[in-house]
Formats: sequence, structure tokens, C-alpha cells
Amino acid sequence: MDIEVDIIDFKVPLENNKTIFVWDIQPTFSEAYIYESLWSVYSTFGALYLLKVCPNATVAEPGFYALVKFYSSAQASKAQRATDKQCLFQSSPLKVRLSTKQNLSFYSTKPLSLSKCHNLANHYLGFGGWSTRIITLKDISRCMDAGCQEETDDQSVLLKYGCIAELTFQQHGMSCQGVGVAEEIIDNDRDPEEKLRKRGTLMKRAKDKAVVAAFEKVLLMILGNGKVAIEIKYDPDEILPEENSEGVIKVNDIWNEFEDADSNTEEDFPWDLTVDLPH
Repeated sequence: MDIEVDIIDFKVPLENNKTIFVWDIQPTFSEAYIYESLWSVYSTFGALYLLKVCPNATVAEPGFYALVKFYSSAQASKAQRATDKQCLFQSSPLKVRLSTKQNLSFYSTKPLSLSKCHNLANHYLGFGGWSTRIITLKDISRCMDAGCQEETDDQSVLLKYGCIAELTFQQHGMSCQGVGVAEEIIDNDRDPEEKLRKRGTLMKRAKDKAVVAAFEKVLLMILGNGKVAIEIKYDPDEILPEENSEGVIKVNDIWNEFEDADSNTEEDFPWDLTVDLPH
């Protein structure tokens, strides 16, 4: 007997067959109550990307409707069949339908935000089912031959940070890495404390981008019995560092950026950032 498998990736679910609409919601409830009630019902079918409650148009009868978007088309379909014509949290039955709008062919996949990545991973793997750590985080503002030197005038300076982060699923014995870069041109005459805050912001953005890039490589395989398996999509053009190496990963031109940044002093980068990050 074949086991049903539902595959979920860490991308924005743009497909319309992952969206259901809920109509005929009574006007006697507040939007907050409706939101909490629908979330409680539909999150039992699978992780939700979006739930939005809206008042009916002024030309229609008073009341509300809701849009619920899943990461999985199979879960959306199952939720629609199970809840259509059911009362759920109110005295009269609801009308629940799958979206019938046609997808536009030029839609491209988009990575999830960092918070959405965390929520999706926590839903299927639990808060202790995964962890992240920074392998390296460096100031690459001064690299010259990696194509990252921006033209700036005498009144401005380029700040640029690169990060490599590792995402680990200890219970599955699997891990993957992602690279993130963040940059901004700032005025040279800014207050030193403001420059320091800007550097901290860029470092965080680079770290967040690296973690998101690592999540993009992950596929969650939800089995029919409720168990979750993981598969990692490795890029054949990506060269991972050797085991126990100190942390240089070659992804496109990032290799040169990190190599040129190795000359940074401890004054430029005084923190130890090889740590586990909270979820």
C-alpha cells in the first residue's frame, strides 16, 4: 500500500489551489473572535501561511468572509471538504470553497520571510526540532575584485556584510547552509554611534538572509501517518566547506568576498558569532 506524501517547501504559496474562501460568517462576532476561531479550526489541517477576515461589501448582507491560505494544496482541499456546510463556531452553516482563480504564468516563487520560516518549521518539527548557527559573519565592504565595490562620492561610504549560516535538523541527521549579503551606502559625516547601529542592522540583515537561503533548500515531506521526513536540495554549483573547516563557502562570487575580508582586524569585527541562534 502506497503511503501518501505531502511535500512542502519554504516558499510563498502562490498557487490558488492552496487557498480557500469562507462565506456566510455571521455579523454578531468581532473580527478578532472570527480570526481566532478560524485559525483554531484550520490549523489542525496543516500549517497556515495566511488567514484574513474581511467585512462583506456594503452592497451585500452584513457579515464577514475569510481567506485561508495553506502551504499545501492537499491540506487546503481536505479542509474545504471537511468544513463546507458546517457550523464550526456559529449557529448557521458556513460556505467553504477552493479558489477557482487561474494562476498567472509569470508568477515566480518567492522565499518566505524569516518569521514565516520559523513558524513553518516549528509547526511540523517542533521548537526543538531544528537549530541555526552562524559559521562566519564578516565585513566585506572593502573587497575590490569581487565586483562589490560601489561608486561612492567623498561624502559617502559603502557598508557591506556577508554571512554563512548553517541550519541543522539534529533528529534527522541533516544540515544545510545558506549565504546572505546586506549592504547600504551611508553618509561619511554620520555620528559614529549611528554608524555602529547601522553596522549592527546590516549584520542582522545578512544573517537573516543567510538563514532564509538555508531554509529554501529544505523540503518537508509530510507522511500520511503524520510523521515528517526532510530532504535537502543541494545546488550542484555550490561548493561546501570541508568538515571542521573554519568557514568559507563558494557560492558564485561570494568566495572572493569572504577571502578578501579575511584581512579584517579584531577591531573591525570584535565579536564571536559562532553561536546557536534562538528560534
